[in-house]
Amino acid sequence: MTRLIVTAGDGTRHEVEAADGLSLMEALRPLDIGIAGECEGSAACASCHVWVADAWIARLPEPEDAEADMLDCAFNTRAGSRLSCQLRVGPELEGLEVTVPHA
Repeated sequence: MTRLIVTAGDGTRHEVEAADGLSLMEALRPLDIGIAGECEGSAACASCHVWVADAWIARLPEPEDAEADMLDCAFNTRAGSRLSCQLRVGPELEGLEVTVPHA
């Protein structure tokens, strides 16, 4: 299990224990804080868009082309924007901090 820190669009902060191997999207959807994952993780929508905390941006792998292309179409993006379906939960993400942008 990996501990994640998630801030919802309304400012509510959640600490989540997520099973390793899940996508970040799969780990966050049960919180019902705006992570839809309409494409089920195929990087074909941006309904799982999150902002990664500045301290974590360089620690994550670069987005692959499909993710980068989809983020170009997403609303309210910034330097730390990622599709949570493209991030895999594991020990290297222990303490990861993300924010779900307000819709």
